[in-house]
Amino acid sequence: MVYHHTNRGSSCPYRKQTVQYLFCIPLTKLQLLVWWYTYPMLSRYEHGGLVWIDLESPTRDEVMSVAEEFRLEPLVAGELLTSSTKPRADFYPEYAYVVMHFPALHHSHKTPEQEVDFVIGRQFLITTRYDVVDPLHKFSKVFEVNSILDENNLGMHAGFIFFSMLRKLYRSIEHEVEYVRHDLHVIEEFIFSGHEVAMVEAISRSARDLLNLRQTIEPHRETLHALEEGGAAFFGADFMPYLKQISNEYYRVHNHVMRHTEFLHELRETNNSLLTTKQNETMKRFTILAFTTLPLTLFAALFSLDTRSTPIVGLPYDWYIIVGFMAVVVLIMFWYFKRKEWL
Repeated sequence: MVYHHTNRGSSCPYRKQTVQYLFCIPLTKLQLLVWWYTYPMLSRYEHGGLVWIDLESPTRDEVMSVAEEFRLEPLVAGELLTSSTKPRADFYPEYAYVVMHFPALHHSHKTPEQEVDFVIGRQFLITTRYDVVDPLHKFSKVFEVNSILDENNLGMHAGFIFFSMLRKLYRSIEHEVEYVRHDLHVIEEFIFSGHEVAMVEAISRSARDLLNLRQTIEPHRETLHALEEGGAAFFGADFMPYLKQISNEYYRVHNHVMRHTEFLHELRETNNSLLTTKQNETMKRFTILAFTTLPLTLFAALFSLDTRSTPIVGLPYDWYIIVGFMAVVVLIMFWYFKRKEWL
């Protein structure tokens, strides 16, 4: 078993000078420098005759070194230097090149999706990523444990490592979907607790998450189909059940996303219905209030006219008579509205 990292900072001519100015740099910048010079950007794992090279945001020298060792085509080496917008699977005589994107919604990453490039040979696997991919980090720990325990359960060729990686990546997508599912159940509780207005924004956020999940994993269908078509000739017929199992993992995750999307649509319709009902109730109350005050205003305006023949005005207790009459009118109207179940 061989396992080691290559650090970019080890070849930096200014590393020693940086230490001399240690106390002149703020803590946050110091931590950034320590991370940049010590974090492994190229990791190499070897076990059972299989080699896994893991590159994170690789430099041109790192890619050229790996391409020379494993005899990669210049076109493939160039693809490893920059991110790709479209997932795909291409087969070459000695290896397969696969590009896939995976969602990362609830983690502190740069973008809501992460790209992983796979170069799969018979005895080697190269992964290139441009951010920290948590499932691959966890998979590296499993690889190390198998190496230490000398457990050769990774398969006969590097395709089995690729299979195990994709299973781990799809399980991580299920965790992302589980976050959304939990949010939807919280939204459901708040909708029926009288918080319909506040849930409009929460529903929109969950809709955005589900849309990002769907847009990220939808292209996997074509990529996995291409893998199944070319996998039999490249990996052998014995590996076809594993490729089909990868497709099954994808369809299971996709079905979860679609099921939660339908649930979200039902929640949105329910929330909109409750909001509309609340608004109608509010408008009805304002209408009743306006209808109640209109005759009272008219009645008060009539008695405020400066005429000689105004009834009641001038009699003993005239103010109390007028106010009492208005109060009786209000009570009769409210009794009528209540009887009609308008209130």
